[in-house]
Amino acid sequence: MKGTNSSNLAGFILLGFSDQPQLETILLLVVSIIYVLTLVGNTAIILVSYLNPKLHKPMYFFLSNLSFLDLCFTTSIVPQMLWNLKGPEKTISYTGCVIQLYVALGLGSTECILLTVMAYDRFNAICRPLHYGVIMHPKLLRHLAAVAWISGFVESTVQTILIFQLPLCSHHRVDDFMCEEPALIKIACVNTTFLENELSVASVLYVVIPLGLILVSYGCIARSVLRIKSAEGRRKAFGTCGSHLLIVVLFFGTIISVYIQPKSKYTQNHSRFLTLFYTVVTPSLNPLIYTLRNKEVKWALRRLLWRDPRQEEM
Repeated sequence: MKGTNSSNLAGFILLGFSDQPQLETILLLVVSIIYVLTLVGNTAIILVSYLNPKLHKPMYFFLSNLSFLDLCFTTSIVPQMLWNLKGPEKTISYTGCVIQLYVALGLGSTECILLTVMAYDRFNAICRPLHYGVIMHPKLLRHLAAVAWISGFVESTVQTILIFQLPLCSHHRVDDFMCEEPALIKIACVNTTFLENELSVASVLYVVIPLGLILVSYGCIARSVLRIKSAEGRRKAFGTCGSHLLIVVLFFGTIISVYIQPKSKYTQNHSRFLTLFYTVVTPSLNPLIYTLRNKEVKWALRRLLWRDPRQEEM
């Protein structure tokens, strides 16, 4: 297949689930519902974290960052996906594809670093409780959040430039429902060994190393918790980490399957569903997980929704 950079401006065809038209109808309904739940749930987390003074703590500062990130992440993908699901047109403009890849890749990389920062926060809260307030001071919180956001979009800038410098095949058929790096590499008309190696390095820096740091943090946390003599104390300590750990498993599990797991016929057939899970489903589960497992968040949500005037006067 011939391909030139000038032909790239014609845009792309996102094949998505077009080979399963009956599934598209179901996905249109399901994804629409999940998207609404994502918007409502993450907005609620941001509001209660900001409005309730009892939630002005490091954990909820990072949680509100995660919720804002999830709102942006799904909004960069889902509207275009729904538009393609509802009709025969499966196209996205060249500019739209560049923007979608840049934003989604930047936010995905940011989430990897942000989840690592949240693990560091839990490590200090449980392993260094007497010094927690001194270590996790507001200035450090802002710096850690800034590092997560900036590093994520630096990586995205590099990856996006490298991807769209490639001459792409003239058919421009992307075997995915979004402009994602592995799918775009497949339609390049040149040897992509260098780019694939660079992607592997980026995966180590933004997936393997953060996940390793998270596991080390939780290893230290588990050791500290097991030293607590009180069963109630151990339960409470594990409870503060359970929500974050569950989100880590869901997010990193699917990311590793898409970006790191060796390619095979199995992964090719299921990569779209894995991508669908971490881009659409996981962001909707984050507020649900924190709401169900966290008494402070549940209490704050009840107070926000059913505010008692008598409590305001007290």
